[in-house]
Amino acid sequence: MSKEAETDLFVYDLLKKAGISVNAQGSKIKEVDEALKTASKKGTGNVGRPEYIGKIKDFLIVIEDKASIDKHIKNDGQVIAQDKDAVVNYAVNGALFYAKHLIANTSIKEIFAIGVSGDAKHHRITPVFVNTTADYKQLPDIESFISFSEDNIKDYYTHEVLQEETDEEKTTEEILKDAAELHEDLRNYGNLKDVDKPLVVSGILLALDEADKGSFSISQ
Repeated sequence: MSKEAETDLFVYDLLKKAGISVNAQGSKIKEVDEALKTASKKGTGNVGRPEYIGKIKDFLIVIEDKASIDKHIKNDGQVIAQDKDAVVNYAVNGALFYAKHLIANTSIKEIFAIGVSGDAKHHRITPVFVNTTADYKQLPDIESFISFSEDNIKDYYTHEVLQEETDEEKTTEEILKDAAELHEDLRNYGNLKDVDKPLVVSGILLALDEADKGSFSISQ
């Protein structure tokens, strides 16, 4: 088996573990498949075939992979190069090329272009977010595709692309704020020892959380 085929299988295995369904070398989405007919990375106007394409909620993911980590990404100054050599021979560059082409030729509004290089032992996975203005944002490398699963992709988008807090993070921040205020009130108005305060604060927060869920009651 060639190294390129091994990398393809490695990527597919990662996608499967994350519960992500994809199409190889094309797409079952009609407009995407039509757009790929003119998406040659060599600029010939012929068909282009990304390694994998998948639709998760409102997002499309487009994946290109290369066997060698040396062929992961080629930069042109501060930008991801889009000349023919870069697009054909580098994973991230090729994925970005396809994403831009699909944005320009379909009704898809948001795409994660993902470049993967290497194998199970040594690899890089770099996502790049592309929107309808053809602007892109390179995101931090990841170790798996779990962030792009059905359950996680919205939070990933909110946190990494929009740079906003997810609902879970907001909840955690609110709990910490409430705990700090309770601790201060107990210090000012209570007669508890410092060693007892964390337990009391935790108990109060737990009771409030259970009450909010409708599962907490006080019997007299």
